[in-house]
Amino acid sequence: MSRIKTLAGAVLATTLTAGLSTTTVAAAGETVKVGLMLPFSGIYAQLGEAGRDGLKLALKEHAEQLHGTKIEYIELDTEAKPSRAPELASSLLNQHEADFVIGPVHSGVAMGMIKMLRGKDTIMIIPNAGSAAATGPLCSPNVFRTSFSSWQPSYPMGKVALEKGYKKIYAISWNYGMGRESLDAFAESFEAGGGEIVEKVLLPFPSTNFQSHVSDIADENPDAVFTFFAGGGAIKFVKDYDAMGLRGKIPLLGSGFLTEGTLQAQGEAAEGVMTGLHYAEQLDVPKNQAFREAFNTEYGHYPDIYAVQGYDAGQAIANTIGELNGDISDKKAVISTMEKLTIDSPRGEFTFSRAHNPIQNIYLREVKDGVNVVQSVAAAALEDPARGCKL
Repeated sequence: MSRIKTLAGAVLATTLTAGLSTTTVAAAGETVKVGLMLPFSGIYAQLGEAGRDGLKLALKEHAEQLHGTKIEYIELDTEAKPSRAPELASSLLNQHEADFVIGPVHSGVAMGMIKMLRGKDTIMIIPNAGSAAATGPLCSPNVFRTSFSSWQPSYPMGKVALEKGYKKIYAISWNYGMGRESLDAFAESFEAGGGEIVEKVLLPFPSTNFQSHVSDIADENPDAVFTFFAGGGAIKFVKDYDAMGLRGKIPLLGSGFLTEGTLQAQGEAAEGVMTGLHYAEQLDVPKNQAFREAFNTEYGHYPDIYAVQGYDAGQAIANTIGELNGDISDKKAVISTMEKLTIDSPRGEFTFSRAHNPIQNIYLREVKDGVNVVQSVAAAALEDPARGCKL
C-alpha cells in the first residue's frame, strides 16, 4: 500500500540532511519530500497511525517556523514486515527521492531501512524502534531517533530492584532483539550492584504459552520477576501471573511496554506492576497537558507514547528549519543544528546524544487503579551507551 499526498502552503516542512554531502536539497519556500515508512495495516497499524498523526500535529503547530516550505508526503505501509524494508527504503531513496524518511515501528524493519539509508543524502528519523544497533554499531550522521533504545527503559530498573531490597530475580522475555537487549540491560545494573539473576528464560517469539513458566516462578520463589513483553504477550503474561496467585506475593517489574497500551485488557491483574519508561500519560509536565488536549482536539482521542514520539520527530524538524531561517540547503548546517537541539517534549525536555539517541528521563511507574502512576524519576537524563558507534 502506498499513498502520496501533497500539502501546499506553510503546513509542513521536513528537511534534515546527513552531514555526508553538501548537495543542495531545498531552500526556503521549496517543496520537501517526506517519506513515512510505518505500518498502516496489520497488528501495528494503530502505532504507525499514532506516530504519523503526532508528526503532523507538531509541524502544524510550528507552521510559522517553516517559512512557506511545502511538504509532499509519501506514505508506504511496512506492514511491520522486515522483509519489505529494503525494497520500500530503496523506493523512497531512489524513486521518490525523499528528503526525509520517518520510520519505522518494528526494530527488524529498522535494520533493513538503516542498511539502505545510512550514509545517504536523506535523514532517517526513527519514531519508535528501539534496536540498540541503530545508535550503536550502525549509527550514522543521517540517522536520528526520537524514541528510545532498548537499553534505556530496562537499565534503571536494575537499580530500582536493588533499592527495594530484591536480591534474586527471575528474568523472562521473548528470544528476539528487544527481549534479549532488555533483559541484558536490566542485568547490567542489577548484577553490578550485587544482585543475582537466578533464572533467565527466553521464549520463542511470539509464543504466549506462559503457564509452565509462571508455575516455575512460583516454585522458584524469587524476590521479584523482571520481564519484557508487549502487546498481546504483555496482556497474557500479566493475566497468567495473576491467575497463578503471584500478584502481591512476588513483585513484577518490567520495561514500560509491559503496561503501555495494555492496561484496559489486563484489568485488575496489572495492579501493582512496576515499570520503567520515558513517558506516562499523566506525567506532570506542562507541555504534556497542552499536547494531550491539542491532540484530542485534532484527532478526537487522546495520544499515547507512539504519538509523543512522532510529535517529537516533527518538533525536531520544525525547530531545525526555524533555527536555519528556512534555508536547509546546507546539509552540514542542518545536521549540526539538529544535533544541538533541546526538544520541549511531552515526556520532558531532551537532547540528542553523540549517537543521535534521546538523552531523557526514565520514570518509575506503578499501576494504581488502572493507571501508570509516576512514582519517581528512575534515571535522569539517561544516555544510551551507544556501544560500537564510531561517530
